[in-house]
Amino acid sequence: MIKLTFTFFMLAVLSFGLVADTQKQPGENIQKDNYYPLVKFETSMGDLVIELNRRKAPATANNFLSYVKRGEFDNTLFHRVIPDYIIQGGGYDPEYQEKKASRSIINESGNGLKNNIYSVAMAREDDPHSAKRQFFFNMKDNNNLDPGKTWGYTVFGSVIDGTDVLDKMALVETEYKALIRFQDAPKKNVLLIAATVLPEPE
Repeated sequence: MIKLTFTFFMLAVLSFGLVADTQKQPGENIQKDNYYPLVKFETSMGDLVIELNRRKAPATANNFLSYVKRGEFDNTLFHRVIPDYIIQGGGYDPEYQEKKASRSIINESGNGLKNNIYSVAMAREDDPHSAKRQFFFNMKDNNNLDPGKTWGYTVFGSVIDGTDVLDKMALVETEYKALIRFQDAPKKNVLLIAATVLPEPE
């Protein structure tokens, strides 16, 4: 009887833990009824606004929102700029020290959103489910980044204001940075000064 009671107790604890874990999706309670939250980027080259698509990329959008709400993107670099390709950021401070990242998120690249110009997508490693905090803006229609026979790169929003700021960023002079082993780092730091979730439209 004692063994049965203990077994039942352990199953209840495990079940509660699984339920609790599923309820702790990062960012899900930030404007939880808004499928298209807006995020403002204040950068060293001007401001832009991103519309997230929580309907088609819920895990990715919620993950991104959680970083924004915690101020994790504030004072970070756009560390990779490749004209007519991408502008990448979110992972390094101004001294090129890597920022702490939360757990990896599931790849949602099959959601129908394309890596078209001015869309925003998650950067990742070879593992398709390795995206954490780094993101990039597509600076042309990058069809090669969409899923096909292999996993693609998850698009989770698009720039709705300030595309001219991205166009200016794409023209900055770049160089090789030994600290991150990238060929395309801006010679002069391009900063994401602050990221803010904008109020819901009334």
